[in-house]
Amino acid sequence: MAHKALYALLFLFLTSITSCQTEKQPDAQQIVDQAIEVHGGERFLKSAISFEFRDRQYRALRDGGVFVYSRTFADSTGQEVRDVWRNSGFTRTVNGAEVDLPEEKQKAYTASVNSVIYFALLPYALNDEAVQKEYLGESTIKGEPYHKVRVTFAQEGGGEGYQDVYIYWFHQQRHNMDYLAYSFQENDGGTRFREAFNPRTIGGILFQDYNNYTIKDETIPLEAYDQAFEAGQMKKVSEILLEEIEVKEIKGL
Repeated sequence: MAHKALYALLFLFLTSITSCQTEKQPDAQQIVDQAIEVHGGERFLKSAISFEFRDRQYRALRDGGVFVYSRTFADSTGQEVRDVWRNSGFTRTVNGAEVDLPEEKQKAYTASVNSVIYFALLPYALNDEAVQKEYLGESTIKGEPYHKVRVTFAQEGGGEGYQDVYIYWFHQQRHNMDYLAYSFQENDGGTRFREAFNPRTIGGILFQDYNNYTIKDETIPLEAYDQAFEAGQMKKVSEILLEEIEVKEIKGL
């Protein structure tokens, strides 16, 4: 009986340790869910969002799984160009007339429109079906505590940039997404690190601008960009500024 009682106590002790270890390991999905809620939650799902970025007008309309993304700008000759990407595909019009484009250009323009809107509405897209999340641990940046999460993409549904890798830093208390780093394959590839600033809530959605950095030492892994940033090993190359933001709730597309 004494041996059985000892084994029972040992089992409970080991189970307790395992349980505590499990509880201490944050869940990447939960971290992302909390961030999406803080940044706008369900308001992302049924909204019409417009903003200006580098002299181009962008609009993102979403009604659940139905979406219409567009950008409008004047080309070098002064003609109005409008690119529209929706569930059914991509179209470009010039002065209101649809232009017949080869598939390669359609893919390039679609990726360009999607990229700007993707970053503008982060972290909303981090729950897309193709997204794969992994918790990397805790981090401290400028004296503030963060959770670090890696995001990769399944090839099916991951788009043209499915091989890209992202690292996100979410504040442990506020749950804001304050920093991100990513590697990309387009145009010979490269990496970037972004630092959020100028947070403001419009129509219930949190928008942020970003300082955009490259790294001086390209041998440093993406996961360590927070440490490189703290050590002053980043070079600021641009600012990502969203202007004239408007958010409207929509009833349906």
